[in-house]
Amino acid sequence: MQIAVVLYDRFTALDAVGPYESLGRLPDAEIVFVAERAGPVRSDTGYLALTADRTLAEVPSPDIVLVPGGPGQTPQMENGILLDWLRTADATSTWTTSVCTGSLLLAAAGLLTGRRAAGHWLALDLLKDYGAEPTGERVVLDGKYVTAAGVSAGIDMGLTLVGRIAGDEHARAVQLLIEYDPQPPYDAGSPHKAPAHLVEELRSNSRFSPA
Repeated sequence: MQIAVVLYDRFTALDAVGPYESLGRLPDAEIVFVAERAGPVRSDTGYLALTADRTLAEVPSPDIVLVPGGPGQTPQMENGILLDWLRTADATSTWTTSVCTGSLLLAAAGLLTGRRAAGHWLALDLLKDYGAEPTGERVVLDGKYVTAAGVSAGIDMGLTLVGRIAGDEHARAVQLLIEYDPQPPYDAGSPHKAPAHLVEELRSNSRFSPA
């Protein structure tokens, strides 16, 4: 089972690495990091790079497509090379997935039209512009499309998909192996729980805020 994780300049690291930790433990899984050009690709902080071992063109038909989000997603919305590859890969994929604003890239490629989808809460409403139906859920399955909310939700998405592919028992074993037992010190992980002033501050400073 070939799993292609798409990289582009200024992706968010956990969007890619979170699902990698769970999906990589599927039986016979082969994870390949792909980008428009092979080589190191810097995450949004600039401090961390992941290596794309192959170009998009070299991996035309993966079984699973995984698209992370991040600040670099915005310029990729008009990257014809990436969008064309997503359409081509999706034509034969078993699962097409995203984390955070990665769902906007799937939507821009026309893959989520008429489908329910998740994404980062700050960018959720933009999915409507591309014909998708945004939801506030953490993980959304609609046919073969699996989309996750912001950043850390990619871990949940990965485990959800492991369960669908290899069964609940295997998914539980993976969860235990990576000791995924969230007990956050604060209960402010969604706009519905966080203090209103923090929600407004982040919204006003967001790159998705109206000009």
